[in-house]
Amino acid sequence: MSADETRKDNGEEELRDPREEFEPMTALDDDDVVIEGGVSGERSDQEGSEVEALEQQLAEQKEQVLRVQAEMQNVRRRSELDVEKARKFALEKFVKELLPVADSLEKAVESTEAASGDAVVASFREGAEMTLGLFLSSLGKFNVKQLNPVGEPFDPQLHEAMSMVPAPDAEPNSVVACIQKGYTLNDRLVRPAMVMIAKPEGGAKIDEQA
Repeated sequence: MSADETRKDNGEEELRDPREEFEPMTALDDDDVVIEGGVSGERSDQEGSEVEALEQQLAEQKEQVLRVQAEMQNVRRRSELDVEKARKFALEKFVKELLPVADSLEKAVESTEAASGDAVVASFREGAEMTLGLFLSSLGKFNVKQLNPVGEPFDPQLHEAMSMVPAPDAEPNSVVACIQKGYTLNDRLVRPAMVMIAKPEGGAKIDEQA
């Protein structure tokens, strides 16, 4: 009996080389390469689409940031203008309350012109003129200016026409008399000057909305 038959009779299995159970691998053909390449191409297309989407989102975010920055600059500028206006015209109401004082002093000076020969009246007039001058000087320190437009062309933005009178020696539509003087604060009109206008030849009316 041979050694192989003896091992089989004793229940021993013949050991085989594991390599004999598998067929030798062959090289990948062209079809396999094409299939693998197709999968890789699909992934590249997906990645490219994702990159484009991210770039678009980034561009939109940048645009939103620029808009927000521009809006913030506009808000800051408007705030600065509001603060500047509030500072320049904070005294407007106070100035309006003081204007009747100036009107009263002017009336006092005008009422004493007829009695200039009286020493007492002359002294009173001199005091009233000094007080009026000091008062107007104090207003001028706060950029309050008086409007006395006699002889100037009528300006509906600054003047209020009370009537039109014949005035052959004056230019048509010019101010020939000021009933009540006007005032401005930092070049903003506080009170218009009440004036009388020279009537144009032919009786044409003045355009107060010009």
